Amino acid sequence: MQFSCDRQKLNEAVLNVQRVVSSKSSIPALEGILLTARGETVKLCGFDLEIGMTTEIAANVKEPGSIVMGAKLFGDIVRRLPGDTVNFSCDEKYVTQIESGEAKFSVTGIPAEEYPELPHITGEKTVKVPSSTLKGMIRQTLFAVAESDAKPIYTGTLFEMEEGKIRLISVDGYRLAIREEPISCGEKNNFVVPGKTLSEVMKLLGDNDDPVELQIGMRHILFRIGDYTVISRLLEGEFLDWRAALPKTSATEIQVSVSDFIASLERVSLLITERLRSPVRCLFSEGCIRLSCSTAIGRANDRLAAKISGDEVEMGFNSRYLLDALRNTECDEVKIKLNGALSPLTMTPVSGNSFLFLVLPVRLKSGGD
Repeated sequence: MQFSCDRQKLNEAVLNVQRVVSSKSSIPALEGILLTARGETVKLCGFDLEIGMTTEIAANVKEPGSIVMGAKLFGDIVRRLPGDTVNFSCDEKYVTQIESGEAKFSVTGIPAEEYPELPHITGEKTVKVPSSTLKGMIRQTLFAVAESDAKPIYTGTLFEMEEGKIRLISVDGYRLAIREEPISCGEKNNFVVPGKTLSEVMKLLGDNDDPVELQIGMRHILFRIGDYTVISRLLEGEFLDWRAALPKTSATEIQVSVSDFIASLERVSLLITERLRSPVRCLFSEGCIRLSCSTAIGRANDRLAAKISGDEVEMGFNSRYLLDALRNTECDEVKIKLNGALSPLTMTPVSGNSFLFLVLPVRLKSGGD
């Protein structure tokens, strides 16, 4: 196996593919990147048995072949090579020579036969979504994916596809995030993609309208993003009936500046630490929101103007959950609906229904936090 290629392009490909490589595995080959040289390209592949990523870069291939290189060392070497071009070759004993400029490395690789095969997608349906649309939808729902494995299905995001519409739903037991966009898609289809996969997909997506192809199989999904493909298992299980979780009525409606609400919440949250946790009290009344927080360090109070109609209500919130929702609205003002101190808060755009965030309140002790 022998090829030469542009160092910058190889470095970029290694950096991206390296993110899905297992850091520790009982199969040594899975801690590496599979390199396959043939034709006029070198294909790089990373895989941890749950998510796989492949990409191809242009190369001058003198002798085709494949080998697995330890991802961390190979990445460190490529990143620090001095020249513009990398010359790569390996012999039948898997001893690999990497040369660039005056730098030369001799490293032992792993036979490609030891690398597990990536899953094949069967019975797939194909949907195309503009890159910037998918990126925004993932960004605005990923924050509500569950971090604990208590209910594995909630460590992923539910994709709902129906005639002319795509919807992403994430839930972790404390909050819910829904994003909806019009797209041209055919039949109805629901599936749950792991949050880890979506995090990697989001890093590859651009802010342009280039189409991203989603191939949805029975157990796996494949994202085709430019020169990259990401393949991932789908999560199985019963996802929350999110429609039933949404409050049907509201007794209080608020319209408020997102940046003002964030700034006020951040101020009163300065007294909250990992050790000293306390809810932030929010009193919605008479054209303003009064915020307060009390911990062993001291007490903080603040207020901000808001358009409020309906009943006065005092509620407690985990400040991080409320801040996450506000930061992911990506608009200047939001509409908030409340239905008493113990019902969830819902947050939507002032007009339209592109997103809906739901945050559960914290039960307040009477007279204090």
